[in-house]
Amino acid sequence: MKGRVILLDRIGDRAAAALMVDGRLADVLIDPAGDLALPGAIYRAVADRPLPGQGGITLSMGAHKGYLRQAKGITPGERLLVQVSSTAEPGKAAPVSPRLLFKSRYAIVTPGAPGINISRQIRDEAERDRLLEIAHEAMAGAPEDHGLILRSAAEEVEAETLAADISAMRELAEAVLADTDGPPECLVDAPDAHEQAWRDWAVPDPDEVIETPSCFEIHGVIDAIEEMLGPYAALSGGAYAYIEPTHALVAVDVNTGPDTSLAAGLKANLALVRALPRLLRVKGLAGQITLDLAPMPKKDRRVLEDALRRSFREDGAEVVLAGWTPLGCFELQKKRDRLPLAQLYP
Repeated sequence: MKGRVILLDRIGDRAAAALMVDGRLADVLIDPAGDLALPGAIYRAVADRPLPGQGGITLSMGAHKGYLRQAKGITPGERLLVQVSSTAEPGKAAPVSPRLLFKSRYAIVTPGAPGINISRQIRDEAERDRLLEIAHEAMAGAPEDHGLILRSAAEEVEAETLAADISAMRELAEAVLADTDGPPECLVDAPDAHEQAWRDWAVPDPDEVIETPSCFEIHGVIDAIEEMLGPYAALSGGAYAYIEPTHALVAVDVNTGPDTSLAAGLKANLALVRALPRLLRVKGLAGQITLDLAPMPKKDRRVLEDALRRSFREDGAEVVLAGWTPLGCFELQKKRDRLPLAQLYP
């Protein structure tokens, strides 16, 4: 399977989507079973109790609990609207933010952040002017503090289609912000796997979109998913790694394989760095990540750090590179923006 292909299928009764690039699994999304507080969902919440020494507060969100990190000025019993910002470990409250974002395929409406902005990936000045005109017309009459971001997928989209997309998000934002009275409950569901695939994988344009039933099985997605469930990951040049989540962290062990040259360690580590964003994304692993790298000279550490930074920047993942430990491991922190694949499949 050559090119960039999006496959939309179901696993049982749950929506699932896969992105294959030149026959390799680049990303996969699977709706979880049961009712969970997932990133993107918006809740009407009630402040519960402050957490002394942490500066945060727990929130009642109906069937779920939320945790707001910066809660200065919020008193118990106060109602507020929040959006789930990242996934929570089982038994823990879901991290939330009071900053709401209403995302669609082409646009993001941003209450509290006025102004109209266009993705920097759209560089053609004539196209930017066209999009600005459409955006201003679609946002005319909106509350003054409501802003808009046009995503890169909006480039060359027909004016009528784009205006309808913006208007739908604007109307949703206005309706939600007016719905502050009532008990704690979910006001906007998180996007399902199919909706998120259209939203996140639309750029660049896929070479093909396959929506036929059982397309995962037919095109090898199921085999690729099951391979990702194991800890072993083959790397270029014969190197390999074991990626194993624990309760405390994700441990990554790098091995050189059959290469016995003096540069074998650096080559294996760089191979891991190039593959790591995709491996973590597909496996759904995040949090504290510790890399037990193959032996290499200390003088090569800067090379590896630069490669790590570049690899995650190109991938678009939110990470913090914490640095080296006394034992020579490298630590980083990755935002939890999805559930682990092992928790979703089958």
